[in-house]
Amino acid sequence: MSHRILVVDDEPDVLELIEFNLKAAGFEVATAVDGEEALKKARSAPPELIILDIMLPEIDGMQVCKTLKREPATASIPIILLTAKAAEIDRVLGLELGADDYVTKPFSPRELILRVKGLLRRQSGVPETKAEHLHIGELDIDLPRHEVRISGKRVELTATEFKLLTVLAQRRGRVQSRDQLLRDVWEYDSLIDTRTVDTHMRRVRKKLGKAARHLETLRGVGYRFREG
Repeated sequence: MSHRILVVDDEPDVLELIEFNLKAAGFEVATAVDGEEALKKARSAPPELIILDIMLPEIDGMQVCKTLKREPATASIPIILLTAKAAEIDRVLGLELGADDYVTKPFSPRELILRVKGLLRRQSGVPETKAEHLHIGELDIDLPRHEVRISGKRVELTATEFKLLTVLAQRRGRVQSRDQLLRDVWEYDSLIDTRTVDTHMRRVRKKLGKAARHLETLRGVGYRFREG
């Protein structure tokens, strides 16, 4: 069964290009040309992933992302933001709102497909590990279920946030550079803006609350998970 992708863009040429390449890669594709249509389609038939343009008429992509991430039925759907804006603040804001990745126009269709496949793997796959459960202090990471609990209370993490936390926890005590995390969590072959890692770390820390004490920042180096 092929994965269903919702593509949202008000530029017909861009929409056609993405749809063509996704179908050629074996995906089922639904499309929307504005924010209102995107929300309607995401709610009525939730896709496995959404490619969302930021500059949309009526309801922009940022608001669509924010709305979908707040609703339980759509909160876990991975979102890739598609934007012509090159400003760092736009990329960071999109990630802060819950998006999992971003691609800046003009983009390579091949790169976009690789990003889509990588996100879907993180969404459905179980990270490689000998242990199915990681118990560290009050933190409990259940890999088969893709669940994180703090003192028994479940914490909702996106697929990317879950893999980021798991990778750090599995390598606790060892420093992980931002570039290493981009390769192992996001599966990027080439280096991109390492702010992606920092933004996701802020989100994970906020969700973990007191348990965020396990996540240590080494300025200019990277991150480390510590037991104490």
